[in-house]
Amino acid sequence: MPTTESADSDQLFVLTAVLLTPAQFPSVLGDDYPEVCAGLGLAPYAEGYGLVLGQDGTGARWTVATEDVSLVACAVAAWDCGMDYDLSPGEDSIVAALPGWPLALAVSAPGVPRPHDPEPSECGRAPLAPPDADGWGPAQRRLGADEIALQWASWRARIEDADVTFAEPGEERHQGVRRVLAEARGYVANPPPPGRVRSSFAAGGARTLRVDGPGWSMVARTDDLAFVLLDDEPGQVHPVGRGPELPRLLAALDALAARPA
Repeated sequence: MPTTESADSDQLFVLTAVLLTPAQFPSVLGDDYPEVCAGLGLAPYAEGYGLVLGQDGTGARWTVATEDVSLVACAVAAWDCGMDYDLSPGEDSIVAALPGWPLALAVSAPGVPRPHDPEPSECGRAPLAPPDADGWGPAQRRLGADEIALQWASWRARIEDADVTFAEPGEERHQGVRRVLAEARGYVANPPPPGRVRSSFAAGGARTLRVDGPGWSMVARTDDLAFVLLDDEPGQVHPVGRGPELPRLLAALDALAARPA
């Protein structure tokens, strides 16, 4: 778990941290890295940031953006393994201290008041707040794609156990899926903003691809099929069979994708 500091109102009780890089960022916040940075008021610095979420001594929510990406990556890796890690970015690495939290947290620091946004006089800008993910829309669509990527085996098993009609790349069957695949092919010819296409490790030497665009998300494995989610079809997940075209498209997307360092 994150290590918190015993602090007065000028210090931060660290609750969690996330990476904000072209290859790794909270998908709920945007379709690509520059979009997420713009929402936070940060320049899309190529090396990325670490975001440290915590409370000050009065209980106010703050998000600290640091250029020390390696420090935050080490902390996140340690916490994921159940180890303690004292995350204290150096002052010279801090780019901004932003009021509020961009992500919803279910935890709070002990010994301080309940989480609340800072007073307007303290911050000079509207506090950050998590996107509304209750109703179907871009945020919920991206969260759905995250879940499929994390639970690939489970979603793949649903396809094997059900009578599923695949949306093949070259067919007229589903116009929304055809549009997504056409836009994804367009990325190969004209690379999109950083983070629209991301590649991560998958078992068996394959890669998991996450591809996003205006109103859609696609999750795929380079050795398997793809799943498409659309803003205008709430809660629907469309499996796309490999066929002759999908493997070539996925290979081309993987070649231009952002990858974790």
